[in-house]
Amino acid sequence: MAGELGLVARNGAHGPSGEESPYYAPVGNEEAVFTAAYRQGLSVVLKGPTGCGKTRFVEAMAHRLGRPLITVACHDDLTTADLVGRYLLQGDETVWVDGPLTRAVREGAICYLDEVVEARQDTTVVLHPLADHRRQLPIERLGVTLDAAPGFGLVVSYNPGYQSVLKDLKDSTRQRMVAIEFGFPAPELEEQIVAHEAGVDADTAAELVRFGQAIRRLETGGLREVASTRVLVAAGRLTVEGLTMREAATAAIAGPLTDDAVVSRGLAEMIDVYLAAPAG
Repeated sequence: MAGELGLVARNGAHGPSGEESPYYAPVGNEEAVFTAAYRQGLSVVLKGPTGCGKTRFVEAMAHRLGRPLITVACHDDLTTADLVGRYLLQGDETVWVDGPLTRAVREGAICYLDEVVEARQDTTVVLHPLADHRRQLPIERLGVTLDAAPGFGLVVSYNPGYQSVLKDLKDSTRQRMVAIEFGFPAPELEEQIVAHEAGVDADTAAELVRFGQAIRRLETGGLREVASTRVLVAAGRLTVEGLTMREAATAAIAGPLTDDAVVSRGLAEMIDVYLAAPAG
C-alpha cells in the first residue's frame, strides 16, 4: 500500500525546470513501480481514498522524471471533445484547439486524469488506444491519428470507495493499466507529513494524527469518508493562525466530513476526548 498527502490539482501544465520537487514521503515501492511502468510506456491507475496522496504522488513523479504534467479534474459533464479538442470561433475564423489530452500526446507530457470514473464511460473509451501498445490518439474530427511523442505518460486515479455499477472503470480500461494502491500512511509517517505540510510542531501533529486514526476506526454509516491526511494538514494550518485545536478540528475535520447531526455530535465528543485543552 502507498499513501501520503494529496492536494487537489487544478487543470493546467507545469514543468519541472527550476522548480523545487513537490514534497512526497514514499511508503512502499510505489515510486519504483511508477518509474518502471513509465519507462516501459505503460499507463498507470492509482486507487485510493480521498486525500491520501494520489495527486501529490503524480506531481512528485513528474518532477523526478523531468516531464511536464497536465492535470484534468474529471466530472460528469466531461466530454471527449473536452479531452481531445474542438473547433472554436476566433474572430472570423474557425480554428481547431487541442484539448489537454491531445496537448500531452503532442508534447510528450504526463497526462493525469483525476477521479476518472466521474467522467462518462463513452468519454474514457478514447483512452484505450493510448493505454495499450499502440500509444495513439485518433482525432476523428481532424481525420488524423497522433502517435504519442516520446515522454508521454497516461495516469488516471479514482476512489474505490465511490464505486458503483454506474461509476467504475470498464474492465477493458483496467486491463490496459498498471495499478498502484494507496492508503493512509502509518501514524509515525503521517505525523511527519502533517508537521511538514502544516508547519506545526511534532506534538500538535501527533495529536491530530491520533484523532484522525480514531475517526478511521469508527463504524458508522453517517460518514462517507474518513479523516484524510489532507484535512489533518488543514486543521494544523488553522492552529498556526491562532485557532485552538478544538476550533481547528471542528472547522477542518469534523465539519467537512458529515452533515448528519448525530454523527456531528459524536465527532464533537471525540474532539473533546482527543484534543482536550491542556490543563492550566
